[in-house]
Amino acid sequence: MAAEICGASLFLSVKTQLQLQQRHHQQRAFFQSERSRTRRTTTRFHSSKRCFSCSFPNASTFRRSVVCQVASTDFESAAKAGEHRLSKVPVRNIRNFSIIAHIDHGKSTLADKLLQVTGTVHQREMKDQFLDNMDLERERGITIKLQAARMRYVFENEPYCLNLIDTPGHVDFSYEVSRSLAACEGALLVVDASQGVEAQTLANVYLALENNLEIIPVLNKIDLPGAEPDRVIKEIEEIVGLDCSNAILCSAKEGIGIIDILNAIVARIPPPEDTSKRPLRALIFDSYYDPYRGVIVYFRVVDGSIKKGDRVYFMASGKDYFADEIGVLSPNQLQVEELYAGEVGYLSASIRTVADARVGDTITHYGRKADKSLPGYEEATPMVFCGLFPVDADQFPDLRDALEKLQLNDAALKFEPETSSAMGFGFRCGFLGLLHMEIVQERLEREYNLSLITTAPSVVYRVNCVNGDTVECSNPSLLPEPGQRKSIEEPFVKIEMLTPKDYIGSLMELAQERRGQFKELKFIAENRASIVYELPLAEMVGDFFDQLKSRSKGYASMEYTFVGYIESNLIKLDIRINGDCVEPLATIVHNDKAYSVGRALTLKLKELIPRQMFKVPIQACIGSKVIASEAISAIRKDVLAKCYGGDITRKKKLLKKQAEGKKRMKSIGKVDVPQEAFMAVLKLEKEVI
Repeated sequence: MAAEICGASLFLSVKTQLQLQQRHHQQRAFFQSERSRTRRTTTRFHSSKRCFSCSFPNASTFRRSVVCQVASTDFESAAKAGEHRLSKVPVRNIRNFSIIAHIDHGKSTLADKLLQVTGTVHQREMKDQFLDNMDLERERGITIKLQAARMRYVFENEPYCLNLIDTPGHVDFSYEVSRSLAACEGALLVVDASQGVEAQTLANVYLALENNLEIIPVLNKIDLPGAEPDRVIKEIEEIVGLDCSNAILCSAKEGIGIIDILNAIVARIPPPEDTSKRPLRALIFDSYYDPYRGVIVYFRVVDGSIKKGDRVYFMASGKDYFADEIGVLSPNQLQVEELYAGEVGYLSASIRTVADARVGDTITHYGRKADKSLPGYEEATPMVFCGLFPVDADQFPDLRDALEKLQLNDAALKFEPETSSAMGFGFRCGFLGLLHMEIVQERLEREYNLSLITTAPSVVYRVNCVNGDTVECSNPSLLPEPGQRKSIEEPFVKIEMLTPKDYIGSLMELAQERRGQFKELKFIAENRASIVYELPLAEMVGDFFDQLKSRSKGYASMEYTFVGYIESNLIKLDIRINGDCVEPLATIVHNDKAYSVGRALTLKLKELIPRQMFKVPIQACIGSKVIASEAISAIRKDVLAKCYGGDITRKKKLLKKQAEGKKRMKSIGKVDVPQEAFMAVLKLEKEVI
């Protein structure tokens, strides 16, 4: 019986398998016919995604989602051309361009799609934010470093070499943008079709115009329900002044308009000048330190050509090396034998000293040197300063090496040694903004395994002395004595806030609270306004940007430029603990805010400093004048415990004796402020000042 059952079940299973195979063949034939039909009906520039499911019995067992080919015939031919991207093309067929936009307008997504469509990156290797290769960039969803990529595209049966440089969008990384634009002849101006022109859009356009670049306006995210291309085109023409009659509408996410963009890059961006016969001149626009290969230099060949094995000379540093390896970024490093005028590539020459190959330097041949170097880049001016100290004093040499290597990759970072009585040896570092400061600190901790303490951010003040000298001071401890000071000037910035009209009042109130001087209010569109203020940079290095976003529900944007130094009523606020001045806790504040800052600091220190055997006064002072004070009561022994009776004079005698002892201890005793107290107060200063 059991054998019969087993034989029947075996027969059924074999029969079932035959039926399943037959149905599977039917499904495959159906899917193939549908796929071929869909390919024939695909439009030239845009095709939609389709998914077919079978309607056979038991279809749920075999249902497979079949996604038809999204790319059109143009996409396929472009992808095939990308396989030969290392092949040489004439100089007239080279196009160097970058992508500029406000933050979150879709630069990285568009760069990803261009790499994918041109076949530079295969589908199996593709991932979101492909060019953002730092974990920090992926976590925050922002671009921090410029990235270069070489693509190949065939236009009208002629191959072209497209060198793309993707740029950051945040105002703190504008130095990266300016360096990228100096290596290009054109730029794609990407504007979100749902948000329109924003503050950094304008700033980046002005940078591009300063470099005489051909600008191609691109309206991204047209597939969103809230997209208003007509309104945004009108905004660009009125605010920026660009002719948008030939603006390209695209959706980088859906692949709409990508071929139009590639065609426009070839047709509208001019090629570089053919100067390959001249002596070699190559501009270094970026570099980084590899622990195995040394300094890796990214450069654009302006004149001449460079071959593998050539002896090259760095004109600014005066050092020479042999080019062990040259290649292109596509976007990974691919070795080539030669690069000539107009091309962008990288160089590895076993450079171990980071100072030998700086950003902005000119590379030339050692045997046939160029007459003069390229102009290079304007030095970045730090706007915000803070102290970086290692938690472990033994890590000070490691911190110095890490800063030198990071400065190679981030040319806007400046630093100099500093000593603090509370935190030991460290560095005073200059940054372009608060986000830049935060990113540098995180990169030092992640990439170099350092534990750091960061002091409150500050700015550089200019002190006019009585004797006529002018002293620049970024640290309160370096401020001259009150008798030697004639006046103190602080840096002011011109800030432009673009906001919907509903939030004009709250943003003007915010600027007034931060000692801002109103300059201009104008409506750039029916529902959007531009508010211009001049306010002290010191008022911006706190939570100004957070407050701007909070009060406008995330719709406002801002962009600022340095305008100069203006005299202000500033004072040095000292903190005294038990009569001794604690220099690391001193700050420079405006006279109107001195009391509130002093009050907050003394209250916080009272909570953090442990009690002593004597009373400890904590005072916030302007010179010798105390404006806020708190006291930590002494730890007292109950000397009256043994006095269960008797005359009151006996108790007074014991209390008097105890008070004399406490007074003597206070005069010779010292209060040790714990490290945790310094860190907590520094955090408080960041919030209050």
